[in-house]
Amino acid sequence: QVQLVESGGGLVQAGGSLRLSCAASGRAFSTYDMGWFRQAPGKERESVAFINWSGGSTYYADSVRGRFTISRDNAKNTVFLQMNSLKSEDTAVYYCAARLQIGSFKNPYNYDVWGQGTQVTVSS
Repeated sequence: QVQLVESGGGLVQAGGSLRLSCAASGRAFSTYDMGWFRQAPGKERESVAFINWSGGSTYYADSVRGRFTISRDNAKNTVFLQMNSLKSEDTAVYYCAARLQIGSFKNPYNYDVWGQGTQVTVSS
């Protein structure tokens, strides 16, 4: 099983950019589908972006489509989330997650492994 560590969060002004990274250790990272989720205070954890094991299929929530880009480098055991044109409503703790399960990739219960999260704060 992989272990996940996120990095790259921080404080940024509205309109700015951040790049989150999620480094995986352990075996067979390239066999896992990967997702980015976020959770704001008082809100449920929501799916932001998804990429399948090969990188050939991606998904974005409507709220971030056109602004965020998910990618992965299986040779470096890392998945990225490039976030541009950030808005105050993007403020949340961002988590990466890995799964071998099937089922809806929007459902956090369909993921096997989670990182510890990284805080993203967008000031208006």
